[in-house]
Amino acid sequence: MEIQTIASGSKGNAYVISSGRSKLLIECGINFDLIRKALDFDLSEVAGCLISHEHGDHTAGVKKMLRTSNIKIYASEGTFSALNIPDRRQFILKEKNAQTVGEWIILPFRIEHDAIEPLGFMIQHQNERLLFITDSYYVRYKFKNINYLMIECNYSADILEKNVSNEVIHPVQKKRVLKSHFSLENVKDFLKANDLSHLREIHLLHISEKNGDPERFKNEIQAMTGIPVYA
Repeated sequence: MEIQTIASGSKGNAYVISSGRSKLLIECGINFDLIRKALDFDLSEVAGCLISHEHGDHTAGVKKMLRTSNIKIYASEGTFSALNIPDRRQFILKEKNAQTVGEWIILPFRIEHDAIEPLGFMIQHQNERLLFITDSYYVRYKFKNINYLMIECNYSADILEKNVSNEVIHPVQKKRVLKSHFSLENVKDFLKANDLSHLREIHLLHISEKNGDPERFKNEIQAMTGIPVYA
């Protein structure tokens, strides 16, 4: 399984995973023309697009995708209720109900974010499993046999506190960050709580420009796990 990050962060998110024969688009939060370009303008292998929740940095390119492609969109009923998507293009994902998307098996699960019905995804292709979690301040589940982990690492507590003290971040904004995003500390706790024996790669997503430090986060997680980390 190959992972391609097209965009990641508060300005927009879009990722592609590939089996070599089939692809899945995860999130469509940037101009769809940029996604087409990243795919070399060939959408023939894209089995579908998974949307975790309705916020603009995850859905900004959806309308153009609807106009210019036949890609099927998979999301929760709550997410669809917030988006103006024709019924014929909606493929509703239900928490803990597996859904087949082309060659892929998608198991959605509930995450915690200030959205209507946000989801994380366990994605399986043959014997390989990828776990995708973004925009969540808490994950209630533990997972086994993960080969690839794509997980939000938005901020660290010390950088956030420093930014509040220096008036870079307003205390109200700090409260929202704490109740909507996964931190470096959360990622470390999550890794400690789960079986990493089959894990090959860790991809840190949605790192904040102000409250994050990609190189530091990468180095700390890699030192902790001994697993290749990409930020």
